[in-house]
Amino acid sequence: MTLPKRTARMSGRAEEIHDALRQRILVIDGAMGTMIQRHKLEEDDYRGEEFRDHECNLKGNNDLLSLTRPQIILGIHKEYLEAGADIIETNTFSGTWVAQADYHLQHICYRLNLESARLARLVCR
Repeated sequence: MTLPKRTARMSGRAEEIHDALRQRILVIDGAMGTMIQRHKLEEDDYRGEEFRDHECNLKGNNDLLSLTRPQIILGIHKEYLEAGADIIETNTFSGTWVAQADYHLQHICYRLNLESARLARLVCR
């Protein structure tokens, strides 16, 4: 595979990734949902305090855990990095307006995505 040449607009981080890809195969993290399932979470875990009285069930909304149980998400990211992942993804598999509408939470999509990105960056420091 041939990588495109660097451009003047490439950020420092993108340039680092580009250079690393020229030298070796980079490893990305694995299945976030599977790792979350190991915690055997219940409805209250997904609700936390903020969504305690929310109108519908929230169990299974794994993106919401970035707000209600961030320590779990941080721990999973850390496990992947310790296992040798070079790249981790954010916990935003369902971080879209359409997906969050299933839980009547489409109004927090921006916040979910922002917090999930913040957690991923935090664990990489």
